Amino acid sequence: MKNMNPITDNDFYYNFIEPDPEIADFVEHLGTFQNLSDEPKEVVIIPDGRVDLFFSQSPSEPFHATLIGLETYAEQREIPPKTIAFVISFKPIAVEYILNTSIAELLNTGKELPHNFWGFTVDDLQDFEICCIKAVQKIKELIPEKVDQKKHQLFELVYLSKGEMSVHELSDQTGWNSRQINRYFTKQLGLSLKAYSTILRFRASLEHIAQGRLFPELNYTDQNHFIKEVKKFSGVAPKELSKNKNDRFILLSVLKRK
Repeated sequence: MKNMNPITDNDFYYNFIEPDPEIADFVEHLGTFQNLSDEPKEVVIIPDGRVDLFFSQSPSEPFHATLIGLETYAEQREIPPKTIAFVISFKPIAVEYILNTSIAELLNTGKELPHNFWGFTVDDLQDFEICCIKAVQKIKELIPEKVDQKKHQLFELVYLSKGEMSVHELSDQTGWNSRQINRYFTKQLGLSLKAYSTILRFRASLEHIAQGRLFPELNYTDQNHFIKEVKKFSGVAPKELSKNKNDRFILLSVLKRK
């Protein structure tokens, strides 16, 4: 696993690593964060195209597992004092093949999972390495022998193109009817492929914004289109997003330190 360097910033600690190659088709990264302060940490959650499974605990919230669906807009949240959490960030193909469910009803929300989900316990949260080992082992057990090659190729192309390939292009390359693709996305994820691709393009732009490059480098129509879309998904203009006051945008903080 590739370590992305743990970071402690004003009593807020976080660390993200890339997964083992054996699970990389389904998992984007494994991570942990802790609010070490006695005060809540204000953060802004922005769409990133990932599906998150959280195991977390704090003095105000007993140990629990939560599955978070895709986000389509920015939302301000508070992380309670003394929170510790472990998170698995899945690629969307994992919804069907690893989680064996649909998350259509979880658009911009989440749901509590059984207390003993995947065998994780509150004690595991004290050791990030143990959490990673347990997660990798469990996911390897769940990977099916066969994955639909059209779906595998589709998600691979969507990711590699950073959301810039049209539905028509993706349909041509995978040999999968565009109507069927959109039906699958809507049923499994709760949004169309085009909407999902737009989120991936926004996320790719965050890598540029994190480096202070505040102009479109992907296939936006013009600067106004770029600014409008960044504001749509983050709630602020690119310049303000780049400043990232108080490290509110954790995803941007991670990208800046890569």
